[in-house]
Amino acid sequence: MQDSLVEYGFRRVIITITAILCALLEIVDSTIVNVALNDMKGNLGATLNEVGWVITAYAIGNVIVVPMTSWLSQQFGRRNYFAASIMIFTLCSFLCGNAHGIWELVFFRFMQGLGGGALLVTSQTIITESYPAEKRGMAQAIYGLGVIIGPTLGPPLGGYIVEHYSWPYIFYINIPIGVIAALMTLQFVRSPKYAEKKSRKEIDWWGIIFLAIAVGSLQYVLERGQEDDWFDSSTIVVLTISAILGFFFFIWRELTYKNPIVELRVLKNTNLRVGTILSFILGFGLYGSTFIIPLYTQATLGWTAQQSGMLMIPAALTTAFMMPIIGQLLQRGAKQQYLVALGMILFFLYSFWGYKILTPDTGADNFFWMLIVRGLGMGMLFIPITTLSLSTLKGQQIGQGAAFTGMMRQLGGSFGVALITTFMAHQTILHRSDLVSNLNTNSATVQQRVHGLQSSYIAKGMSPDVALNSAYQTMDYMVSKQAAVLSYMDVFLYLGLMFLICVPFVLLVKGKAPQKMNMSEAMH
Repeated sequence: MQDSLVEYGFRRVIITITAILCALLEIVDSTIVNVALNDMKGNLGATLNEVGWVITAYAIGNVIVVPMTSWLSQQFGRRNYFAASIMIFTLCSFLCGNAHGIWELVFFRFMQGLGGGALLVTSQTIITESYPAEKRGMAQAIYGLGVIIGPTLGPPLGGYIVEHYSWPYIFYINIPIGVIAALMTLQFVRSPKYAEKKSRKEIDWWGIIFLAIAVGSLQYVLERGQEDDWFDSSTIVVLTISAILGFFFFIWRELTYKNPIVELRVLKNTNLRVGTILSFILGFGLYGSTFIIPLYTQATLGWTAQQSGMLMIPAALTTAFMMPIIGQLLQRGAKQQYLVALGMILFFLYSFWGYKILTPDTGADNFFWMLIVRGLGMGMLFIPITTLSLSTLKGQQIGQGAAFTGMMRQLGGSFGVALITTFMAHQTILHRSDLVSNLNTNSATVQQRVHGLQSSYIAKGMSPDVALNSAYQTMDYMVSKQAAVLSYMDVFLYLGLMFLICVPFVLLVKGKAPQKMNMSEAMH
């Protein structure tokens, strides 16, 4: 019954490349669209609200399918399921590029998300099992490259494509990679031997329905809450209730049904429980900071999409450089929890640094070392968290554990982006009213400033009353910009503190040295 899937030599290289290609495809696609939304809006005649659905639909498709991947792999055989997912993803990429209306595009993005969700978790399981137990840290390092660099690669790549070609090409770029990955999967990836497939009667249909309702509703609430004014919107209220009920019935169903679609009992494993929480926090920080920096550089500093995308590249390269080093350290018996704690301290330093340097006109050079520190921190978080989560699991549980950590990372990212946008909108209003209350029109400094601006406008040929009006508008604009910058500073400070608070908890976890774990009988 034991079917070792450890590969050696050339086959292992090919399988690793295939799995990373798939993980990259999936992740780059979740962020590459961000910079193209404006063009899509104009091209498809959509509102900003409608075009936001291009991102939301993909995320919902992703999050629904991730927890089910372990079960789907058993039903159809992992190789077949993985290859089918790549094909769905590739076909939907073509259909997205060819879409003629916004809702057609949104539907295909949802389908693309359903195909893509499997790529992430299954590629992680395939890589984990192709390496012998003592090289698991290295395997996670290689996989982590794709996961960490993916979100960072999206915006500059998207910016380049949109500036030089047109938006459908951000989808067409997936097609050749998808075709190659599908062929390589069918040729080289092996399926483990499973116990017999479940008959159709035994399939946990209710589990699937409750999960889709719960996760789909939650993802919608997180993605659209800020725009729809949270609980002032009846849709958000209804979906919040359906998310809560969905999760309640889903958990009850999975714990009582004989063949659950998601094996929740695997969470009895302490390391996996801790790893799942840490994955959530990692997603929060990773996606939150990848979201906020391009936003700040474009909205406040007026950079182009390509410029703000390029800014993130040195940090991504630092992470890439760190990954194999961390993999080596883990192989030599370094404790995962110490590395995670150090990574969190570095992330705190990066955030605090950001808090210190943000101004309405921070130069590009100021970001360089701060982002390098972020790159180092991310490198130290990803692999140790993943190996810690999966370190004491065996066989089929590895795939189930990988699905949990993957889902929590995605949900952490969605929570992060949703909370950050809401928090910033709230803080900007607060800071603005504070700043305005300090601007006393009778104060000599304020009058001097307005007078100076008025004179410069008169010198440009405006009449005195128009010039005065323009002077007040300029002051108002400066106040708004300053308020926005202060709210960005708050985000950096609080993100950093969140990571710092986690450090003592991480150090309390009992870790196992990776060499001692016997996961080589991986069957999943």
